[in-house]
Amino acid sequence: MAEVVEAPGAEQALLEMTTEVRAAGGVVRRRVDGHVLTVLVHRPRYDDWTFPKGKLLEGESFEEAALREVLEETGLECRIDAELPPLRYIDQDGQPKVVRYWSMEPLDDDELHPTAEVDEARWLTLAEARKMLSYDRDRGRVTIARDHSRKRDTVRPRRSSSFFPAGSWSGS
Repeated sequence: MAEVVEAPGAEQALLEMTTEVRAAGGVVRRRVDGHVLTVLVHRPRYDDWTFPKGKLLEGESFEEAALREVLEETGLECRIDAELPPLRYIDQDGQPKVVRYWSMEPLDDDELHPTAEVDEARWLTLAEARKMLSYDRDRGRVTIARDHSRKRDTVRPRRSSSFFPAGSWSGS
């Protein structure tokens, strides 16, 4: 039987190799004149256009991080609508990364106020956003946002005789 010899620091190195970078962000949407618009931000550090997102702070949930990052990068206070499928990829430092996104809507004001991390933020139609995004992996978020907006527009409450006796339902 071969003897297993552990190299100094091997456990820490293995931990570092398997630690996933955790980030969260938002696909912020609003409807104007029948068009769905979304927000993209320009990050001068990377010279890229992307959705507002960032790494989780110690003890922060993904949802809290998503709301914080959107506020920090756009100035928008939002409400979370629904979670979107996560993205997994290898980041610029060679680390595995997961980014969990939520579709969001601004609570009140929809005026953008970019911060130091972001030198520009723009409301764009979904078609414009798809063209402007720097990464192919982000373009799928645009399709999901479009489909999610369509689904929300077509869902209407219906009267159910098991819950509402005939004549008692005032919905459409």
